[in-house]
Amino acid sequence: MTLPQLHFSHANSYPAGTYRKLFGLLGEHYQVQALDMHGHDPRYPVSTGWPALAQELIADLERRYTAPVILVGHSLGGMLSLLAAHQRPDLVRCVVLLDSPVVAGWRAWFVRLARNTRIGERYSPARFSARRRKVWPDAQAAYEHFAAKDLFAIWAPQVLRDYIASGLAPHPDGVQLRFTREIESQVYRSLPHHIGSLVRKGFPVPIGFIGGLDSVESRQAGLAATRKLVGRFFRQVPGGHLFPMEAPELTAQVVHEMISDLLGHRGGQR
Repeated sequence: MTLPQLHFSHANSYPAGTYRKLFGLLGEHYQVQALDMHGHDPRYPVSTGWPALAQELIADLERRYTAPVILVGHSLGGMLSLLAAHQRPDLVRCVVLLDSPVVAGWRAWFVRLARNTRIGERYSPARFSARRRKVWPDAQAAYEHFAAKDLFAIWAPQVLRDYIASGLAPHPDGVQLRFTREIESQVYRSLPHHIGSLVRKGFPVPIGFIGGLDSVESRQAGLAATRKLVGRFFRQVPGGHLFPMEAPELTAQVVHEMISDLLGHRGGQR
């Protein structure tokens, strides 16, 4: 039996190879493919609202597949999946958002007004990414650098190794991050403010949301608009914004359950 096609889109700054463990687990039920790194193709530059990044995903779907596919996206990847599905629902069976909340209402207004201002920079993750260390003498030094940070220390075994293996490139002084901190910062500074209005009247394909119970990002964005969009296809799991890295086994389980629900494979109406 041919497995369904699943296309995964990664979070900002984490190349697709970071999710190797998750992909292997999802591979029991799906044929999993992903674009290696969003935002680094000069044909699709990062700009306000990410229109070119959405087009990059659409072009990749058109190139890879001959029939509609399941989209799963984490953070940035979830929003890009939502934008692509809205523009080209003919390419998509359903979308699963992994801690990719819809920013709407006064929060969207704040994003729009504060963009590229001191106030906006104060609240944006770009204030950290713009200064992030990017060069190490070797891969082991890079691994030790990240492993010492609380954010990465709680990742599941091997996931940080996969991030190091997929996320570094040669540098005259050793190794450097492949996903540049400049692109990472541009992505944060150009967050879409229009998605709330985009989805207000419903959506052309089924949408589900799985969030981390301790996610600061979801708490800051608010979840009211997301709940309205996905209805009963809303679930939260233990962990933070990076729960797919913290618990890939649980993530694979709940993603499969969500997809089955969205496509009506577990009984009930969608």
